[in-house]
Amino acid sequence: MSRTSLPTVRSARIGLLQISLAGALWGTGGLAVQLIRDIMPMSVLTISAYRMLIAAIVLVVVVLVVGRGGPLRALVKERPVHAVAVGCGTAAYQAFYFGAVVTAGVTVATAIALGLAPVLLSISDAARERRLIPLPKVMVLIAALAGLVLVSGFADIAGTAAPQSGLGILLAMASGTTYAVTTVLGRTLAQRADPLVLTTATTTTGALVLLSIGVLAGPTGPILTTDPAALGWLIYLGVFTMAMAYGLLYAGLRTTPGSTAVIASLLEPVTAAVSAALFLSERLPPTGIAGTILILTAVAGISARPRAPRGQP
Repeated sequence: MSRTSLPTVRSARIGLLQISLAGALWGTGGLAVQLIRDIMPMSVLTISAYRMLIAAIVLVVVVLVVGRGGPLRALVKERPVHAVAVGCGTAAYQAFYFGAVVTAGVTVATAIALGLAPVLLSISDAARERRLIPLPKVMVLIAALAGLVLVSGFADIAGTAAPQSGLGILLAMASGTTYAVTTVLGRTLAQRADPLVLTTATTTTGALVLLSIGVLAGPTGPILTTDPAALGWLIYLGVFTMAMAYGLLYAGLRTTPGSTAVIASLLEPVTAAVSAALFLSERLPPTGIAGTILILTAVAGISARPRAPRGQP
């Protein structure tokens, strides 16, 4: 490896670490949702809308405080359709996923929604580069998907076990496909925009979309709370699992291919499973442990030697 490639490889590994941290933060979201719903029966759609709204408010304040309002206006002015598409996609794949959880259960929804994205992006990368998927990448995919199935098979963080249905499978497929497309679009924007600015623009758009969906669908439970614990967990969801996590995602996407990014983000169900075992007293069975090991192995596999840009060894 030449000296000129070292910064690139180092940057790629830092980017992968950022995306892995984002996945870990997302994984704590299920625990927070369950704790909120233990306090009051707020719907997951309402919680998700609060999550994005709180994140948008925090991000806008931070952007103004650090003087990034100009770049934010420039991004919205120069690439309005692109920024809105990523924001809408972010809101859409979450809404599709929650719908899949309700109609098909957590196991089916998680396995299909999170499992479909890396497959689609790996195929897309191979088609764009006019080559077969490399055997090491195939092995990583197999390990990641097998681990995902094993982990999601028991990690029912939402506490529901809806019967499998055709609608739920379609919603999960829509979630996975939207996640893949949004990752590609987000990576394109991440090459041109500051992560903080990009996260603010897309999160604000997503918040408006989810709030609109909530208004049109009508409330299915309480929409307001004064309970300090519930408010605290809502703030945690917005600040850490949305604002911070997506900032890390977009920062990592600057140097990480989309197909690699979604494999790294599979740390989300691993974190969810471990959180459930530690804080909700859910037993981590051997299959869950095996799935966790497989996913961690897959993430270690993609981080072992990040792909250098063409023209470099």
